[in-house]
Amino acid sequence: MQKRLILAEESGESNSKMEIEILDPITDVQLDAEIKDMIEPSKAIILYNDDVNDFMHVINCLMLYCDHCSEQAEQIALIVHNSGKCDIKHGSYNKLRPICEALLEQRLSVKIE
Repeated sequence: MQKRLILAEESGESNSKMEIEILDPITDVQLDAEIKDMIEPSKAIILYNDDVNDFMHVINCLMLYCDHCSEQAEQIALIVHNSGKCDIKHGSYNKLRPICEALLEQRLSVKIE
């Protein structure tokens, strides 16, 4: 919620007004979480090749849970198939954990490193 404060100053012949917007402060809890995310070491979800999942399942999961476009998901699937593994998402542990858990529920071989 924004509030407006209008200050008026009368000096001689000219009247001037200054308008200031006052924003609600971020709560300490929100600020602490944002700072922790910025200073926490970056982690990555690693996707490993397996003989169970087909390309379409892997591509669909990458698009659904990692927000990758179809081209990026296809490239990752090929890299994993040819190289054995690929990092698929970077961020703080707290942001990656629910994504990793969702991928594990879909039977993909992933872990956070």
